[in-house]
Amino acid sequence: MTEQALDTHIPELNSSEMTTADNMISLTDFVNDFGDGLLANVERSYPARYQQPVPNRDMVLQCLKRVPFEAQAEAVQAVCTSLIDDNSLAAIINGEMGCGKTMMGIAVTAVMYAERKAQRILVLSPPHLVYKWRREIYDTVDNAKVWVLNGPDTLLSLLKVRAMAVAHDGPEYFILGRVRMRMGYNWKPTFKVKRKRHSVLSEATFEQEQAQHQWTHHVICPDCFTEIKDEDGNVYTPANFPTENQLTCQHCSSPLWSLHRKRADGSLEGTVKRSLMTLPTIGNVTAERLIQSFGVNDMAQALTDNIYELVNLLDHEGEFVFSDRQSERIERKLAKSQFAFGQGDYQASEFIKRYLPKGFFDLMMIDEAHEYKNGGSAQGQAMQVLASCSKQTLLLTGTLMGGYAEDLFYLLWRCMPNIMMADGYTYHNGRLGSAAMAFSQEHGIIKEIMKVSSEDNHKTAKGKNIRVSQTRAPGFGPLGVSRYVLPYTVFVKLKDMGDGILPAYDEYFEGVDLDDEMNERYRSLEIELLGRLRKALRAGDMTLLGVVMSVLLAWPDCCFRAENVLHPRTRETLAFVPSLFDDDTLTPKEERLIDLVSSNKRNGRRTLVYTAYTGKRDTASRLKLLLGINGIKSAVMRATVKTEDREDWILEQVDRGVDCIICNPELVKTGLDLLEFPSIIFMQTGYNVYTLMQAARRSWRIGQTEPVDVTFLGYNNTAQMTCLELMAKKIAVTQSTSGDMPDNGLDALNSDGDSIEVALAKKLLNA
Repeated sequence: MTEQALDTHIPELNSSEMTTADNMISLTDFVNDFGDGLLANVERSYPARYQQPVPNRDMVLQCLKRVPFEAQAEAVQAVCTSLIDDNSLAAIINGEMGCGKTMMGIAVTAVMYAERKAQRILVLSPPHLVYKWRREIYDTVDNAKVWVLNGPDTLLSLLKVRAMAVAHDGPEYFILGRVRMRMGYNWKPTFKVKRKRHSVLSEATFEQEQAQHQWTHHVICPDCFTEIKDEDGNVYTPANFPTENQLTCQHCSSPLWSLHRKRADGSLEGTVKRSLMTLPTIGNVTAERLIQSFGVNDMAQALTDNIYELVNLLDHEGEFVFSDRQSERIERKLAKSQFAFGQGDYQASEFIKRYLPKGFFDLMMIDEAHEYKNGGSAQGQAMQVLASCSKQTLLLTGTLMGGYAEDLFYLLWRCMPNIMMADGYTYHNGRLGSAAMAFSQEHGIIKEIMKVSSEDNHKTAKGKNIRVSQTRAPGFGPLGVSRYVLPYTVFVKLKDMGDGILPAYDEYFEGVDLDDEMNERYRSLEIELLGRLRKALRAGDMTLLGVVMSVLLAWPDCCFRAENVLHPRTRETLAFVPSLFDDDTLTPKEERLIDLVSSNKRNGRRTLVYTAYTGKRDTASRLKLLLGINGIKSAVMRATVKTEDREDWILEQVDRGVDCIICNPELVKTGLDLLEFPSIIFMQTGYNVYTLMQAARRSWRIGQTEPVDVTFLGYNNTAQMTCLELMAKKIAVTQSTSGDMPDNGLDALNSDGDSIEVALAKKLLNA
């Protein structure tokens, strides 16, 4: 179509239409212009429940070992108003990453203890933050007692808790690791066997009235010695006793099973030896020598109950076995390790439900509460069990929801089921799926997709086949916010902390151009793969979607290796691209990365580099090599570093003088304070909004003194930049439920409702 023809198809606006267009303003401008008046009207009509601090509670906060900042103290007072004055079942602290949610949660417990509302506090924590919680509790609260329930001796600790006759004179904290909470256990049947003699008369001996005797073995209860029978009244024998179900005695209700710890080699000695070898400076030879010198039982006892006995171990001549340096390292490791060689593990949430009195815990604090939002997850269900065993619940999170109404539904249901049931959201046929959908329909966004196809099978007339499917979309309505969020939630922002507490924070998005050969190869790969994907989607085949999206995102960063794209089902080669760069040649993005890291090094700043490809493609090793060639000392943190050891691992690398640490953002997305790395660079972001938001704020936290900058690198005119745009939209949705208004108003809700991967595919296919 020529330019002249194109112009004739543009309708002219009349004067009224132009007036309307001129009078339209963006939602952000509207709020800026009229927000004060609107806010005043809202406050008059719906006054906030918390208005001013309570002096007695403020005195408690001022007497803590660490006094909270003013904004933190206000949040604590507001939460206490909900939990103490209103006796709410649950409250939520939705704090921006780095604003001190742990500190605020501990301060809430101190106030509740002072007002005799909380003596025992259960803390549900990610496994790598268990010991950080213990450290911060001791650094904040006087006369606190902390139980760590995160190791293999969790069962032993819970048994001690149940047997306690006198409560501690002060607040008691029970820190339970998230993984240990839902971890299963091994068991085996236990019973006694009773021999019974039976007389059997055969035809040959019947006339002589002489009987033959036979012995049978019957299963009996080990406590009351009653025979154990099946449903038909037949006595069990050891051969047919059930091994899949846990039975109890019909007479005395004693369990006919016992915990059983599986050992790799079936021996206690092997288990103790492997445990000793996990400690620093103790290898295979030293572990064997210790067991031979002191005995396996004494070593097991020292590891389980008395770590200082092991650290200060004396040989037969009265000399210390370990040097001062060895003792220091072993003691530091033992402070974060637990060993148990007894009966076995037991699911902690199940033990608390069965064997501790209901309401034994006055308050349960849930750290990183958004991790329990999934409906069918085992850890979410275990969290619900623990919440039902506690009188009240306090949720701590930096990302209350990821954009969907359903994210909030399961959190609310598990913490305040009475509120949800009163609103009509209940089980249906033992499931909550229909209730979650009803919640999304009422307070979220549901997208209906109607597919119409012609049917030629009718004999007299043509028909149409209509299929309607529903999918959820991101967004949460104001009615849901006012009903379920505002009454129970305190929002804390880092900008509220006050001047001088936090340094400047800046984010940068940098587009990097592909070089000519990369661009040519990428366009060819894109055309080939998207063509294949369109053909597959027309046939209703979705198997190529994940493969195509992952290759288009990853190839520009991984073009140093040959890329052979295979069909996931048929293993047919869909495309092949040879490697374009050798081990020493920098790609454009790597060149920009080294410029940024080198500049930071000259300015005395360490850099944290995130790369999502640390597995098969392994860009981390390549980046370490290239940084080393350019005079930058770096280290790669792998998933093999245990979660509870990552903080120490990072500090150890800092002591060694590294300029840069490379890792997957999933490894450090929660809890870790990386204050030593004020500069952060994302080589890739991935699809997960939670991970991106959490990882970007690892170093902008209370205690940081250097300005923080976060840089996102992406190749221009590729799927990477499209993915960054979509991630920004999803993040805007989460901010809208935390009190922040997206710059582009409701358009930021991305109401197509697709996941990042599907939305990215649509963008690329429609390009």
